[in-house]
Amino acid sequence: MTQAPVVFTVFPGDCDTFGHLNQAAFLAYFERARWAMLAEGPGIGLFEREGVWPAVRRATIDYQAPAYPGHSLRFQQIVTRLGRTSFTMRQIARRVSDDVLIATAESVFVCVDRTGAAVPVPAGVRAFLLGSLRPEAGAAHRVPVHGVELALDDQGTGPAVLFVHGYPLDGTLWRHQAGAFPGWRTLIPDLRGFGRSDAPDLGYSMATYADDLAGLLDAIGVDDVVLVGLSMGGYVAFEFLRRHRPRVRGLVLVDTRAQADSTEGRKGREMAMADARDGGALFIADQMLPRLLAPSAPDPLRETVRGMMAAAPVPGLLGALAAMRDRPDSTGMLPTLGELPTLVVVGAEDALTPPVDARALAKPIPGARLVEIPGAGHLSPLEQPEAFNRHLQEFLDRVQAPPATG
Repeated sequence: MTQAPVVFTVFPGDCDTFGHLNQAAFLAYFERARWAMLAEGPGIGLFEREGVWPAVRRATIDYQAPAYPGHSLRFQQIVTRLGRTSFTMRQIARRVSDDVLIATAESVFVCVDRTGAAVPVPAGVRAFLLGSLRPEAGAAHRVPVHGVELALDDQGTGPAVLFVHGYPLDGTLWRHQAGAFPGWRTLIPDLRGFGRSDAPDLGYSMATYADDLAGLLDAIGVDDVVLVGLSMGGYVAFEFLRRHRPRVRGLVLVDTRAQADSTEGRKGREMAMADARDGGALFIADQMLPRLLAPSAPDPLRETVRGMMAAAPVPGLLGALAAMRDRPDSTGMLPTLGELPTLVVVGAEDALTPPVDARALAKPIPGARLVEIPGAGHLSPLEQPEAFNRHLQEFLDRVQAPPATG
């Protein structure tokens, strides 16, 4: 169970000369939200009744966007760790009107007695905190990483497969792959800026996405993965290899390419950024939809993809477009991947990264296998999931198989 959010309105007296909610007031808001959480639950006298006090040992606040007088802010409290004498609480403040992330706070509390000595968390306090403890695995949940929360679908057990979606999509792109591979754990996050993950109005980069994924793996205790990236997810995969290569035990590149944007391509990204600012996600969705799917794709699938894109927050769109525009060229990396099992997958009717691009991608990678999926456009895992899963399962079987001895 997660505790119900608390809503406060920003008043002018809490703001600085420029009208921003100031830092000192923000600290007070976070503290008031914690007291309100107690008041809605066991009562504000819980700690006093149990003979302890929660002393703050450490507090970190990340300010993501400004708040002004009249804004209503929604505060949510989640316990992320419960130890013997201490607990960690994460608080998230969002603007009610548009769900924009305003700030996050993470505080470590130690239970102390009247002498100031650390003591075990009492049973009554522990029971209350357990009610807002984050689920660890086996379901969709949100994981705090680098000042934001990433939504994660986590199913199955065994070695892990990490699926990275493309632009302007989210993790539901991989709905047919979630939990579909016996003996494997499927990890499907929403990248920052998309789906149920936070979308801070800050600069994004491929390094940001890659480091977010590494932080996510750290948070859930996963050392290495088979990395699967589609379209922009492939660009993220290349950056992950640059920065965290020892954590990759196999690589699957889906409907993507290794080249950086050309000069013309960079101009196109900037035009798309202007379109996103002026027309929002729905305008981007209507622009992109005709190029994403095979001509034979059924109308319900088209509406599903359109709805996924239309739900993308504008800060996420702008951040992803800038990250793609500025990404480095990865073609020089391809010949160095010989020791890494690699599968390249492309839809036979992909209009954005056609099969000829996939062949050019696979050829320089020593030992890479190329698979072309009939009846699929740019979103082969969603358009032809049975064929995609069959090829991926065969690849996973090879990755997991013990090396031959002679």
